[in-house]
Amino acid sequence: MAELRPPRLVLGSASPRRLELLAQIGITPHALRPADIDETPQRDEVARAYVRRMAVEKAQAIVLEEDEACLTADTTVAVGRRILGKPADRAEAAEFMRLMSGRRHVVLTSMALRFGDRLSVRVVETKVRMRSIDAAALENYLDMGDWQGKAGAYAIQGAAAAFIPWIEGSFSAVVGLPLSETAAMLAAIGIHSAPEGARP
Repeated sequence: MAELRPPRLVLGSASPRRLELLAQIGITPHALRPADIDETPQRDEVARAYVRRMAVEKAQAIVLEEDEACLTADTTVAVGRRILGKPADRAEAAEFMRLMSGRRHVVLTSMALRFGDRLSVRVVETKVRMRSIDAAALENYLDMGDWQGKAGAYAIQGAAAAFIPWIEGSFSAVVGLPLSETAAMLAAIGIHSAPEGARP
């Protein structure tokens, strides 16, 4: 009987941060296949349901070969019931940062892993506190442009780290992919970290 080979992993994301995070735990996808879906929240949709739906819809939108599995993820920031996605412009980025200034918010990251007719989904919640940000510090931050393309207008591993004295939960989830939970999901379908020389 032939030995069962683990599936080839497709990362359904264009995020270089997620690729770097997977590399951190010794996993290199054999392909990158970003999903193109409508990421507009539904009316009255809460953040947890929204990120879960996004990850699942991305996973379902990707065309796979029989021996492929796809991993997709979505990260969003929530202040109360309000979902803070990627800011459309500088003014919206400033609005988001003022909203989070001096208070706690929640970062939710959902992962979906599809292989054959099996779909596994996890949602990881991390609490983040931002210190009060004065007008000069905010303008300086906006000038750097680090808010562009980031949920909630910031990346915890970027310039905004200067504003974040405390988190409770998964740092890697705030970056874009909770590594412990992702590794467990991948291991469940036979995908394990490999030494550098053994990677495809």
